[in-house]
Amino acid sequence: MASIVKVDTIQNQSGANIISESSNTITVGASGDTTNVIGTLQKDGVSVTNTPAFSVRLNSAQNIANSTFVKIAFDGELFDTDSAFASNKFTVPSGAGGNYFFNYGIQYLAYAANRGIASFRKNGTEIQTSEISPLTASTNPTITGALSLNLSAGDYVEVFVYQNSGGAQDIRGSSSELFTYFGGYKLI
Repeated sequence: MASIVKVDTIQNQSGANIISESSNTITVGASGDTTNVIGTLQKDGVSVTNTPAFSVRLNSAQNIANSTFVKIAFDGELFDTDSAFASNKFTVPSGAGGNYFFNYGIQYLAYAANRGIASFRKNGTEIQTSEISPLTASTNPTITGALSLNLSAGDYVEVFVYQNSGGAQDIRGSSSELFTYFGGYKLI
């Protein structure tokens, strides 16, 4: 036998609202309350999480040719919630289109060059660059960048690097620290 209970408010024993409804807005809890969701929180039937998400790094130094943009060969995966990072690029999985946040950092090994450039690309097209000029031999200069993008399923993003020292140079990698890295996640 099925039953229907019709109420606008559910209160705890102290009289504080636990769940209330007014003008098609449902309020769970009150200011200062902790609300635990057991299971999957959804909006319109879609899970509400900051996934897909990934974080990768360069484990060992990568040689960068002079005056050429080279895709970074990230070889250390810290996490990849949806197995969407492969072939040194992140590809938006089917059904996961939306707004994303990305960040990256590239550390050059100590050398002098006129320019060091990071190139963030969407579907093969450069959409953001960051530059250090000049690089100096006494430091390990780092280029960092961050951006938000609206992406559709199948779109991909990747990071390229450039230097013009006159010869090939290395960007820094480490299997224990984040010198050269790339990461991102879907915004809720």
